[in-house]
Amino acid sequence: MTHVVLPTESGGSRVLELAGPRDWVRPDRPITSRVAYAAAHVVPRVLADSTPGSPADVDWDATLELRRDLWSWGLGVAEAMDTAQRGMGLDWTATRELIERSAAEARRLGGRIASGAGTDQLDPGRATPDADGLRAVAAAYTEQVKVVEAAGSGVIVMASRALARAATSPTDYVRVYEEVLDVASAPVILHWLGEMFDPELAGYWGSRDLDAATDAFLDLVTRNAERVDGVKVSLLDADHERRLRRALPDGVRLYTGDDFNYPELVCDDEHGVHSDALLGIFAAIAPAASTALQALDRGDEATAREVLESTRALGRHVFAAPTRFYKTGIAFLAWLNGRQPGFQMVGGLSTGRSVLHLVRALELAEQAGLVAEPDLAARRVTAWLAANGWEAP
Repeated sequence: MTHVVLPTESGGSRVLELAGPRDWVRPDRPITSRVAYAAAHVVPRVLADSTPGSPADVDWDATLELRRDLWSWGLGVAEAMDTAQRGMGLDWTATRELIERSAAEARRLGGRIASGAGTDQLDPGRATPDADGLRAVAAAYTEQVKVVEAAGSGVIVMASRALARAATSPTDYVRVYEEVLDVASAPVILHWLGEMFDPELAGYWGSRDLDAATDAFLDLVTRNAERVDGVKVSLLDADHERRLRRALPDGVRLYTGDDFNYPELVCDDEHGVHSDALLGIFAAIAPAASTALQALDRGDEATAREVLESTRALGRHVFAAPTRFYKTGIAFLAWLNGRQPGFQMVGGLSTGRSVLHLVRALELAEQAGLVAEPDLAARRVTAWLAANGWEAP
């Protein structure tokens, strides 16, 4: 048993025993009961200039190794999403290279991949609330959709800050999205990202009223059902997701993006209905997520629920408000588990959470059996605490 001494909120200390991972087993065949993507983060070079505002300087070996690990657990990779710090440090130049490199690796390994197409290359000043602004947004989306498809990846149409600025009605949203759907050569995933993940997306779909926004969203999906593979909803509202799930046209999937309530949403409800998954937390709990999905493949609902439930506290903590800084917890756990050489993030986002928040993330990961190498995790967290000015008494 490995022990590590950690600080407490009261200023004292406590000993945490690191027992090692549960007996997770990688799948020996494709997972079929659900379509499941893990949204993956990026790793900067150790000596990169990762100060805020600097161009992203990515460690491609470490970043791609993260994706190879997710594929080995039978999960798909949701690439270049907000987990990869789109709009929070990852610029379009690096994003484009990320999509191309990841898609090539997915082809080589036979992994599932879908990548975010957005508008973040657009000069914000061009997103004016008029016809010219809407045309500029649609053109930016079109450019990125073409890049994603040329790389050989599926398309996830991301929510757009530029569109939130340019649109003045639900009709504006529908018009722009239909132009984007016209360009895509295959059905896409539409991503509705709530303002808890990005405050600049408040009032998306033309209204701050959730019911009115949902009506506009459903109108778009219903009118274009044959061009929509599914919708990825990240509102952290399980009841809303269930209502939306029932209202979707036949054949359109709901990919839960609810990192609070995924255990019950991924499993069947009382009517035998479930959501598929496109989750940031799946990158942090890949062994557990895979084990649960393998259980669902066997028809073992009880095991699936137990495994996912065992990770819920970790998910709720990592995605606690301010939710947009959840990426810091994802990267911290990856570092503790030896998945990246240093605890660094592009744009300096490694400072996005407090010392005590990240210590708690380690504790919850241990409770869930998700600390892969206890000795390594203990050495790293002890050195990190000392570098932050706290040493065990």
